[in-house]
Amino acid sequence: MRPLAEADIDAVVVAGADPVTQRWLPLPRPYGRAHAEEFVRKWAPGQRESGDGIVRALGYGSELAGVIDLKRTDWVHRETEIGYWAAPGFRGLGLMTEAVAALARWVLGEQGFERAELRAATGNIASARVAVKAGFGYEGVARNAGVIHDGRVDLAIYSMIPGDLGQ
Repeated sequence: MRPLAEADIDAVVVAGADPVTQRWLPLPRPYGRAHAEEFVRKWAPGQRESGDGIVRALGYGSELAGVIDLKRTDWVHRETEIGYWAAPGFRGLGLMTEAVAALARWVLGEQGFERAELRAATGNIASARVAVKAGFGYEGVARNAGVIHDGRVDLAIYSMIPGDLGQ
């Protein structure tokens, strides 16, 4: 995991415009270069600067395999949410599962957070698999809690707490 870089912009355009990404994330449609430039140059660094979270590129060799982030970070209550998307061609390889588990260990272990949460639309089976394989426990469904292009969706809620790290 590393910061996003200018060299990632073209790959972000491809991933952001991908039909699978577009199905599950409420990204601009159509997703173009200007959106990717804004994401890489302003939005991602702004998350860290504001304290709202941190955005990291998941590299695979010299290629961008996906993006993972901490968001909705609550520094008082030591809680955060992990979000992610995998680039086409890198799905199903276990890379995102490994990245989610590593980020959860870092935030709960090294950073002293008390809770990491992961939310996925109930129909997003691949994202649910990542959560479970990364060691997150299923908590239930938040009804009508998410928004995608097709409208509102239920979100499956998964969590990890420091006590889960040794399991």
